[in-house]
Amino acid sequence: MSRRSRSTIGRLPLVLLLPALLGLAFLLIPLVGLVAKAPWSTLPSRLFSTDVWDALRLSLLCATAATAVCMVLGIPLAWLLARAPIPGRGVIRALVTVPLVLPPVVGGVALLLVLGRRGLVGQHLDAWFGISLPFTTAGVIVAEAFVAMPFLVISVEGALRAADPRYEEAAATLGAGRWLTFRRVTLPSIAPGVVAGAVLCWARALGEFGATITFAGNFPGRTTTMPLAVYLALETDPDVAVVLSLVLLIVSVVVLASLRERWISGLR
Repeated sequence: MSRRSRSTIGRLPLVLLLPALLGLAFLLIPLVGLVAKAPWSTLPSRLFSTDVWDALRLSLLCATAATAVCMVLGIPLAWLLARAPIPGRGVIRALVTVPLVLPPVVGGVALLLVLGRRGLVGQHLDAWFGISLPFTTAGVIVAEAFVAMPFLVISVEGALRAADPRYEEAAATLGAGRWLTFRRVTLPSIAPGVVAGAVLCWARALGEFGATITFAGNFPGRTTTMPLAVYLALETDPDVAVVLSLVLLIVSVVVLASLRERWISGLR
């Protein structure tokens, strides 16, 4: 530590330094405890057990599929919020971000009331097409997409607002249509925002619990994702719960590390 850094720390008021250190300890100690209590000697065998591997495979599959759904629907929605002169845009933006603050269980109940077999939309899907989403793998994807899409929309909308519209105007003057301009000019210019939003969206979908267990249930091999497997393992095999938690922790750290440079550059 340099002399300048030591002098800076020495000038920090204790009334701020002590609560800051307590807050840091409050956030880090549980994570350190998780790592310290991990069954390192049996971790490889537990990690590659059938139950853990099935939950991991299903989680990766559903989170990836949910992210794809969010990108197909969320990027046009972000463009609408950032560029389209529509009335009530602030209200629409607020509604889009509701899943960020809505308890996930409530989101699962809402999905069940709309897409369930007797729901507003689900009854017609079942009667007309024989499609039933609750308590299926597709239901897991729908639940994860519902809670994760706002992360993508917010990131892409911010990138669209920061992008220079003159490139799009130049493309239009050269005869490019709106769809061609969007594909060849707009999307490449906001690619970092799309990637960041997709990564956050994928990580949020991977860790979803409340909406999933409410809307899709907990059926091993079909709807039991990693967070649900952690919940079950706590009652039967706590060591497996710790192993699954470590995997989710590692994924979270990797996501944060991959987005670190983007966040730092955005603060400068």
